[in-house]
Amino acid sequence: MSHPVHPVVQQVTDQITERSAISRANYLALMRQQAETKPHRSKLSCTNLAHTFAASEASEKVILKQLHSNANIGIVTAYNDMLSAHQPLKDYPDIIKHALLALGHTAQVAGGVPAMCDGVTQGQAGMELSLFSRDTIALAAAVGLSHNVFDGILCLGVCDKIVPGLLMAALRFGHLPCIFVPAGPMSTGISNSEKAKTRQLFAEGKASSDKLLDSETQSYHSPGTCTFYGTANTNQMLMEAMGLHLPDSAFCSPESELRHAFVKQAAVRVSEITGLTEHYTPIADVVSEKSIINAMVTLLATGGSTNLIIHLTAIARCAGIKITLDDFDQLSSVVPLIARVYPNGQADINQFHDAGGTSQVIFELLAAGLLHEDVKTVAGQGLRAYAHRAEFKDDHIRYHPAGTGTDKDIIRTVADPFAAMGGIKRLKGNLGDAIIKVSAVPEEHWHIHAPARIFHDQADFMDAFHDNQLTGDFVAVVRFQGPKANGMPELHKLMPLLGVLQDRGQKVALVTDGRLSGASGKVPAALHVCPEAMQLGAISQIEEGDMVELNCHTGELKVTNSDLSTRPFAQPPSGHVTGIGRELFSVFRHSVGPTSQGAISIQWEEQG
Repeated sequence: MSHPVHPVVQQVTDQITERSAISRANYLALMRQQAETKPHRSKLSCTNLAHTFAASEASEKVILKQLHSNANIGIVTAYNDMLSAHQPLKDYPDIIKHALLALGHTAQVAGGVPAMCDGVTQGQAGMELSLFSRDTIALAAAVGLSHNVFDGILCLGVCDKIVPGLLMAALRFGHLPCIFVPAGPMSTGISNSEKAKTRQLFAEGKASSDKLLDSETQSYHSPGTCTFYGTANTNQMLMEAMGLHLPDSAFCSPESELRHAFVKQAAVRVSEITGLTEHYTPIADVVSEKSIINAMVTLLATGGSTNLIIHLTAIARCAGIKITLDDFDQLSSVVPLIARVYPNGQADINQFHDAGGTSQVIFELLAAGLLHEDVKTVAGQGLRAYAHRAEFKDDHIRYHPAGTGTDKDIIRTVADPFAAMGGIKRLKGNLGDAIIKVSAVPEEHWHIHAPARIFHDQADFMDAFHDNQLTGDFVAVVRFQGPKANGMPELHKLMPLLGVLQDRGQKVALVTDGRLSGASGKVPAALHVCPEAMQLGAISQIEEGDMVELNCHTGELKVTNSDLSTRPFAQPPSGHVTGIGRELFSVFRHSVGPTSQGAISIQWEEQG
């Protein structure tokens, strides 16, 4: 049964649609133009065409020569075997090819894309390439797809920048259908609270590196994504809310029969919705103003990664849709927090899935009119199809409707939420715009008014901590961490130390033009301050000892003791541009747009 859409959700949808009218119309016109030459390999010369299947099996060559009736699906994969989340993808191309060959279709690996892990690079120089790896992935995927011999796309990727980069590329080939094929989370290791406790003890010098490594090894221990609700798992949540996965496929185990069935079914399904069929469903139609709203609402309702504020903005722009922080802020006022998954609670993503998972969240939000049900999805139905649980039975995927959740400590109804407000909130004031993830921050820490301590990187802060210089209440201002300065690394090294100080009874907070992502913890942190310091933002005018107020209740972020307009701008620190490949990414730093517009560093002609 459909439910009326909440008036605020409809209002925000309408304002996005109006704001995006010209750019969206131009995007769709370009996609229609690109679709007119289908099936695309039929337009190649014989020489071109021979190159495309020279290495194929004889049975595949027979099909590929039939240019007007059989689909050829392009696989873009982020497989590598160093990163646990992507290791399961190794065998997926073969599974996909066999499933399609049985139907008289083919698949080819169009290309591979890089997949870096913020868990490996956090606190290291390589983290400064992390955000820009998203646009690199989009470019790499576009190169593979540019051969223009495909009737559909299967994107194999999971983690932080990989899924957004793949989706950005897919949208520029939006005349093709596209399904995202996830791999699922690793099994549960030690509890997240135990892991966090050991990290904090190590930060205080009370646990050895051997003890810390043993703890981390017990947490990250097998193929699959990390089990906390960081950017990787937020990606998967939002792909379901946007109708780009098969329903309920995000969080089942990589080793399960159900997971392998999902991979096969994704191959079958994409062949059913190509332009060669009567059920043609290009991704340009799936990713619409309404589906972007559905992703925004689901992000807020689950307290997901702050990185997705940046990524959704960039993704939407690739589809001609313009969203702003104001849109998020308006939605947050009516979207409650209905899920608690670490670091917003004690449950991990496996426990969340067992408690009802994505299908239960979508069921609850649909029931409250907070999601648009009337959207196109790769499943061929509206979003209601995603309010169903999947199981593997009799060699098939079987679905049944989601119902009452099984654990009210993990998923609740909209009528009985964990908090009345969504998990992410906008802050603004004379320091500019910022966001804060409030879902993991106890409400007693939502307001702080304290002197500023100025740092230009994590190392400076860490040195001050270990030298016992961080006494009393303070707001740590860590600046020149935005995309133009050094690629906007995640500042995870700060959180255990700030947590130690907060536990000692000090009132502390973080204000930065950098990122913290889904691992944002119990300390209030104003992130993505825009304009960034490198763009002469007000954050570069704060001086040591200035009184900074961060107020989650009122949404304010400001210096209260001075008129910043008369202040000089601080000079950026030297360095941070060479070594570990950073010099190769200077073109990204020079061309990147503001964080509030998605921090996009690749440009294209865009009218409106």
